[in-house]
Amino acid sequence: MSGKRAKRRVLRPVPLTALAGVGACLAVAAVVPSAFASGAARTEAGSAAAPSGTCTIRSADKHTEAPPSCLGVTAALDHLPAVGEQATLTVNVTAQTSVKNAGLSVQLPPGLRISDRDAGLAAPTADSFGQRTGRKLALTPGTRTVKLKVKAVAAGPAQIQADISDIDHPDPRRAGHDSVELTVGATKGSTGKGVAVSKGRATKDAGRGPGTREPRKVAPKSPAPARSAGASAPTVGAQVCVGGTFRNRFQSAEGGAWNAKANRDEPVSNANVILWGKPTADGGTRQLAAGMTGNGDGKFNLCYTPSTSVTSAAWVEFRTQAGRMWSVVDANGGLYATSSYALNNLSRSTSLGNVYANSGQSRAWHVLDTLNKLWWNRGSTTDCWASSEQGGRCSPITVQWYPGSTDGTYWNGGEDKIHLADNDPDSEHTTVHEAGHALQGKLYRGWWPRVTNCSPHYVDRTSSTSCAWTEGYANAVAFHTFGDTTYYWGNGASLNLANDRSTRGIDPGDACEARVATALVDLWSQVDGGWTKSNTMMSRDTQSSFREYFVTDRPAYGLDTGATARDIIWKHTIWY
Repeated sequence: MSGKRAKRRVLRPVPLTALAGVGACLAVAAVVPSAFASGAARTEAGSAAAPSGTCTIRSADKHTEAPPSCLGVTAALDHLPAVGEQATLTVNVTAQTSVKNAGLSVQLPPGLRISDRDAGLAAPTADSFGQRTGRKLALTPGTRTVKLKVKAVAAGPAQIQADISDIDHPDPRRAGHDSVELTVGATKGSTGKGVAVSKGRATKDAGRGPGTREPRKVAPKSPAPARSAGASAPTVGAQVCVGGTFRNRFQSAEGGAWNAKANRDEPVSNANVILWGKPTADGGTRQLAAGMTGNGDGKFNLCYTPSTSVTSAAWVEFRTQAGRMWSVVDANGGLYATSSYALNNLSRSTSLGNVYANSGQSRAWHVLDTLNKLWWNRGSTTDCWASSEQGGRCSPITVQWYPGSTDGTYWNGGEDKIHLADNDPDSEHTTVHEAGHALQGKLYRGWWPRVTNCSPHYVDRTSSTSCAWTEGYANAVAFHTFGDTTYYWGNGASLNLANDRSTRGIDPGDACEARVATALVDLWSQVDGGWTKSNTMMSRDTQSSFREYFVTDRPAYGLDTGATARDIIWKHTIWY
């Protein structure tokens, strides 16, 4: 751009990981809400974190940059029960610091039932996701053990989940998660370890429950994702159509709490869908039509011209991919797929009604639909994720997740892939935070700042200007997408990170990611009229710090750095 000082950038591979999720804001007092924050001020006394370096518990693998925790939990069965058999579930809670008000939550799938429990555990509650129980604990350093008797009541994939958290001070440094995956067999000795859910039948439609939401009102600001390879629009004058609505039941950290996440029942938008069929009983399987579910309502209608008067069998398959723009893959890199029941001897158009995603794949479908929310307001001037890319040469966002995963939470720039741990998908903020790293990588065309002092990092503490810039941008993407300044973790805990100059407990300045994140969302909403102009600027020139973004690049690209903009960053304790 004319008048813009030249920058010399040495392109280098992006670092292996960009962390994921945020550490917690510890002590917030007399908060004056930032953009999108609630109007209530809040006070929390004292620091929630144990002294630096004293906690060593990790539930994720070596790639994560998430800080070690002072709390941990493990869950184990004494043996693998078949239908009708009982087993003992042992849950061990480990603390490396004292916690006055810890919350232990245990959730069983529908195929298992609690038959007996320790006296301190609450009476089990049940819904379509299974049974859950829990209790509050006053912890001192050491290990506490809780035991339950569980009975297998149905065959199939099953996952037991256990979570421990500090109720008064939500923070990944004071939380732990573990799970047990098994496939319950119908006869003695037939139950096995692990689950295989990459391909599965649609979950039975038991009616839309209390978590049902009306379809989101969406006013697309850009074209829909490009159709998947081989997809075709419904044939004009087609004689037979198969339609319906694709939905997903999932548990959401947004709206939940430490002992119960919010149950949701929502349509899945922009998912690739294929109509398969066998024209004759002894013939081979053919693809009859393909398309995508509707944006905001999950509806589909696939039409084809039959080659015979009656199609022997036809069924619909949904895949965790949106055109070619984003996808969710399993541990082996394959797409998840849910298939409907088969329609036999099909001779006329029909509706399948509501088709529900396979329950074992629920979190994968939740991730896919969460990315759809970012897509429609991604701040790009092209048909790609970022303005640095043009139609026909778009790079996708890929997320890898599988039940029980400890491979998370981070974005790997070398492979341009997001890795989510087991319960990460329950937090839409975590999914979009990681997508924010991927988006910034696309804006920068493969270049990445030389980030220092960022492993681990804490949202409320000083790290470095480069760490606060990359992590602050990812947090801002989540806040901008959901119109808030509250961060949610996969265990249901949350914390409002709204701040101003009077906020105690958050370090000041542009080396603190909480300050950078809230300054960005306020600039976008109060000065720039959205974030498209800012993202376009970032697609043309790169930044290694918020200072470079604000002082050098914004004025060079015609974005305001006058009195209003300076008042905003000053409010967030940043001044140049």
